[in-house]
Amino acid sequence: MKSVIFDLDNTLYSYDRAHEKAYAELQRFVERELRLAPAEFNRLHAEAHRILKRRCGNNAAVHNRLIRYQIILELIGKPIFIAPEMANLYWHTFLGAMELEPDAVQTLQTLRTMGLRIGIGTNMTADCQFEKLRLLGLTPYVDFLVTSEEAAVEKPDARLFALCAEKSGAAPGECCFVGDSLEKDALAAKNAGMTGIWYCPGGSDRGAEGIRVIRGFSELTALLQTLCG
Repeated sequence: MKSVIFDLDNTLYSYDRAHEKAYAELQRFVERELRLAPAEFNRLHAEAHRILKRRCGNNAAVHNRLIRYQIILELIGKPIFIAPEMANLYWHTFLGAMELEPDAVQTLQTLRTMGLRIGIGTNMTADCQFEKLRLLGLTPYVDFLVTSEEAAVEKPDARLFALCAEKSGAAPGECCFVGDSLEKDALAAKNAGMTGIWYCPGGSDRGAEGIRVIRGFSELTALLQTLCG
């Protein structure tokens, strides 16, 4: 094993907890400024996501909250130039609320001492993921980054994993991929020729055939030491 590649969102930090706080702040804003009740905003938000996904297809633009909020404003006939304020509010709150998963930094430090190249393979736009890594204090441990914006496809597309292997400087069989999604991370990595590891804290200890499962990063170090040995 020469390289370990991590998903970012809901793997190295909790996307769900940060999103919950940011979305609640956005709900308060639209209720105050646009007179939209939370239930109605939720409906519009889901509809805007469906529209954006239909227009953009399988690429990173589907994550663009500025466009999503623009669509919401178009749906209700409000000035679209409120959208940047909504997006800025969401991301300011989100980035300030991020929390690293337990033992994430210690694990990355250990992998560095083991001589492994560390990468990030993630859906989302590059600018956003770079900023998350910076604010989480993970940049000293990351050797390379692949986003779905750069790969022009979203996970579980094998082309994103192929680009991860290329940047790692190792063959796919010499790489392992760690992520919170069994389908989009672990199984997709396995199908791309890598070792797939499902990060499932507090969940099942059984994945799919050929997929290793960890409940915490403290387990990852021991597993990788076995794989490297």
